Amino acid sequence: MARILLLYWSGYGHTRRICERVQGLLQARGHSAEVAALDSGADAAAADVVVIGASIRHGKHDPSVVDFIRRHQQLLESKPSAFFSVSLVARKPTKNRPETNPYLKAFVAGSPWKPRLLGVFGGELDYQRYGAFDRAAIRFIMWLTKGPRDPHTKVVFTDWAEVERFAGRVDDLAAGNRA
Repeated sequence: MARILLLYWSGYGHTRRICERVQGLLQARGHSAEVAALDSGADAAAADVVVIGASIRHGKHDPSVVDFIRRHQQLLESKPSAFFSVSLVARKPTKNRPETNPYLKAFVAGSPWKPRLLGVFGGELDYQRYGAFDRAAIRFIMWLTKGPRDPHTKVVFTDWAEVERFAGRVDDLAAGNRA
């Protein structure tokens, strides 16, 4: 049994929900799994495996994600680790894999940390939760990318089967970390 820490940064809570799903799947496999916000002060040093999930907001990952990675790079590289990105662009079949998702590719290229496992998941679109600026910006992006623009739209683009496969790969990371 491994101790797995799932850290997240989320603009509207969907990345946390993905972490919670992974947590449940890992616990079902016998692991101790904790979900915590990236800025919570959770003890990553006590974990056997660290997973970081972060959503895209305004076309990029929040700067606090990169700051956390820079501050904890040595720790992250000393143990099995994973990163996943959540975005609306990942709703598209041509952009829902680590090697095809432009946000994840840019993140990895600019990050000093190179996690052993990468994942990409579609996010949640919920226009009613957004402020006026975000609603207008996302509707414009959806117009450009031929996505839903109705201001009453609420849809989850997450492929939960892919989340389950990702959890299985985290389990594999944990297995490689056991003595």
